[in-house]
Amino acid sequence: MTLEKQLINKCYYKTLTEGSGNEHPIKVLGELSILEQQKEVNDLSYIRFAQGEVYFENKDYETAIFKWGNIHNELMPWAQKNIADANFELEFLEIAEEYYKLVETDSDDLKVEVLLQLFSLYIQRDKLELAADSIKNAVELDPDYPNVTDMARTFFEEQQDFASGVELAVAEATRTESLFWFEVLEEYVKDGHTTAIAPAYFRELLMTLYLVNQVRFESLVAALWESYKQNDLYFQWLKEINYLLLDINPRRSLNWQELSKQYKEAYLELMNGTYLIKDVSEYIPFHLTNWMKIATGSDTLAAASAVLAWNELFPLLMEDSVVSEAEGLVSQSYNSKRMGDIFLIFESIRKWANGKGLSIGERAESIIDELLDSNNFHLLVTGNEASRKASIVNGLLGKEMTAASITSTVLFKHDDQEEIHVITDQEEKRKLELDDFMQIAENEQTHICCKMPIPLLDKNKIALIDAPVLADQRKSKKDVIPYLYLADSLLFVLNSDSILTYKEIETAVKIRERVPELPIHFLLHNMEESTNKLESVEWMEKTTSWIHTYFPNAKILSFTQFEEHTSQLEAFIQSIMNGYSLDEGSERKILYYSKQLIKLLPKKRLELENSIINTIKWNEEMITKLDGAVNQLRDTEEEKTQIIKRDYTKIVNKARQDLMTSIPDLLKDCAELIKEDTNLENIHVTLNEAMNKRINKHIDETVLPKLHEEIQIWIASSEGEFSDCWALLNETSVSFNQLYDEEKLSLACDFKVLDDWRRDLDRMTMRNVQLEKFDIIKGSASSQLFMKSAGKLLGAISQNKGTLQNKFKQSIKNKDYTKDAQSITNTFMQQFEFFGKTLERDITIFFTNPFDELNRAIEENQQEIKANEESLHDMRKNPEVYTDPLTLFELNIRQYEWMNHSDEKVVEYR
Repeated sequence: MTLEKQLINKCYYKTLTEGSGNEHPIKVLGELSILEQQKEVNDLSYIRFAQGEVYFENKDYETAIFKWGNIHNELMPWAQKNIADANFELEFLEIAEEYYKLVETDSDDLKVEVLLQLFSLYIQRDKLELAADSIKNAVELDPDYPNVTDMARTFFEEQQDFASGVELAVAEATRTESLFWFEVLEEYVKDGHTTAIAPAYFRELLMTLYLVNQVRFESLVAALWESYKQNDLYFQWLKEINYLLLDINPRRSLNWQELSKQYKEAYLELMNGTYLIKDVSEYIPFHLTNWMKIATGSDTLAAASAVLAWNELFPLLMEDSVVSEAEGLVSQSYNSKRMGDIFLIFESIRKWANGKGLSIGERAESIIDELLDSNNFHLLVTGNEASRKASIVNGLLGKEMTAASITSTVLFKHDDQEEIHVITDQEEKRKLELDDFMQIAENEQTHICCKMPIPLLDKNKIALIDAPVLADQRKSKKDVIPYLYLADSLLFVLNSDSILTYKEIETAVKIRERVPELPIHFLLHNMEESTNKLESVEWMEKTTSWIHTYFPNAKILSFTQFEEHTSQLEAFIQSIMNGYSLDEGSERKILYYSKQLIKLLPKKRLELENSIINTIKWNEEMITKLDGAVNQLRDTEEEKTQIIKRDYTKIVNKARQDLMTSIPDLLKDCAELIKEDTNLENIHVTLNEAMNKRINKHIDETVLPKLHEEIQIWIASSEGEFSDCWALLNETSVSFNQLYDEEKLSLACDFKVLDDWRRDLDRMTMRNVQLEKFDIIKGSASSQLFMKSAGKLLGAISQNKGTLQNKFKQSIKNKDYTKDAQSITNTFMQQFEFFGKTLERDITIFFTNPFDELNRAIEENQQEIKANEESLHDMRKNPEVYTDPLTLFELNIRQYEWMNHSDEKVVEYR
């Protein structure tokens, strides 16, 4: 055991007590101490250090500390560390920490020991950051020190400090090249602890691992690849892994199955239409170069085909050596059909188009949905004569479902439930009843999908396409062409009553020229029953030979309408289907429609742009119309407000005028209440009561009934004005809703205003009104004067009583009651005048909803204009957002044409 190991384990004392037999070390060391002290030049440090170890071993920590405190030679750093250990055991942790920090030494072992002790101390004191620093320093100082890296890994995992854990694993894996640490790192990667780390950080590690173990290299790369997916660092990863593989140049002889899978998935993602070519092209050359190196199985053909596809469209992008290698791999590859990939491309195009708002139309969508049905054999039946073709179709259906007059293309499929859909040229899709089927099919060139129980179709898994006759009908031909690419086979019905000429099969020849992969077979339909069987056989042989001149692989069936031909026809169709691969047929159809979509979508993009422009113009026109409606409504509101307020004011003013006229007369008439024998002492009280009663009675019996009647007429008139407004607004809303093609505006007015008016005015014109009592006589200055004079007269000429009453009576009649009438009228009319002041507000409430609706519509149109202008700006500013994905889809198609026709020359279609 080395000295440092002895010092670490605190067993240095054994070197001094060696050979002492069974004597206790304390005794032996004590004797050595006495001997040492007897020397002229002595050094007790070694003995004291050893004594400290023995005391520590026997848990006498205070004595151990005392002994170690007197060390002054090269063992002093170890003594300081041991003092700290003793305090640690005594749980004097702060003192222990101070002593650990005092240690200064050149010994790496001692440094590590101190760091490990501090690590334990900090954990105990819950100073986890300091603990992490201590263990990191220990690993950095001497990673080979026993258990130090394991302690660090365990601590980091317990503390969920995976950043430090990853750093440790990377460093140790790179340093030691131990598979254990690569496995630890891979687990961290799989658990998602490396997703925020720049991919370049792992470059040296991966280079090392490739040299150590290729299987583990592939596994770790695959784990990293998965971790960076759906991550902002994904493209950095693609760049780093491609640079790395270019540098290490992996051997194709190794089975890189998982890595090949990752390369393929990444390539498909780059090509799904999400990214622009300028972004993708930065990664593609190296990506394809590396993929081709490590591809396994069928992926080799996929990678090589991708190289050739890119080279066709972008010749300068790929290196010549890479292209040559790809050509060699394609030529050597076995041609295996991989239809799933074709469907993925097709669905990617559809998904992208839908995401960009590029509608291809209901008819095309219907055909495409049918295209994806790979469970049925699609048999298209057509010919040059409608009646013969209809006879064959009805025979297959087992019912009269078609006729010579039909101009629509009808798809018949078996289904337990009857369901018919029709799609017109205007791209309107609607359900159809069976009773209307024939009329629609005859009068419109539409697409009809007819599902119903059809035993023959169900038995043979056939979808039957009944196409119009194609002779000299340009529109029919145009409508039928998409179905030629949907069909798995075409059954061409010919008239065999006379000798066939080229003209009769010219249409079939043209179909073959347009769709060379479509198998075409012939049905010779004879309307006349032959009496000479031998002649019939000879004629059939000649006709068959003649047709085979143009269609050498065609199957031919001949029969007359007099035969029971359904079973014969069924057997013939089965022979057509026999040996036919629906998967290969699907490939042909999917490739065609994928190409058609790519050609169609730029037109749809232009249509979308024009549609947005038209929508902006339409919204601008609608805003103009809506502004006009708002202005018209505002004028109407002002007009109706003036009319209604004017008429009401007339009623109120007339009532006021009548009161101002009638009240003085009523008050003057009260003079009749004064008689010759009337006691004049309290006459003013009597008169005031009488005057108030007469005023109340007059208002109750005369003023209010008349006012009520006039107000009811006014309310009816106002209701008429409001109704006129509502009728106008109703016409306006109907007109706008027709323009919007939806029930968008409801310009309803608030007729509750009239109910409120009726309620308030009925309350105000109700009889038994009780006005406040007016002190009419007492408040008159002339009356006061008269009463004073009358008092003098009473004392002077008490005998002339009748004369005094007459004079008082005359003063009542002659009094000016204008102010009294004004006061009474003001009091009574106050509520009516206040009501009149609220009319304008109430009329505004009546029109509030129409104004709100119109303004809301204007705001929505403005928002739509803004959104459309932004969309239009983006479309024009970044046309590559639309064009680049289509180019990428075209590349995908070219790639899979190379893949699925690797034994043929692939013809460009651009």
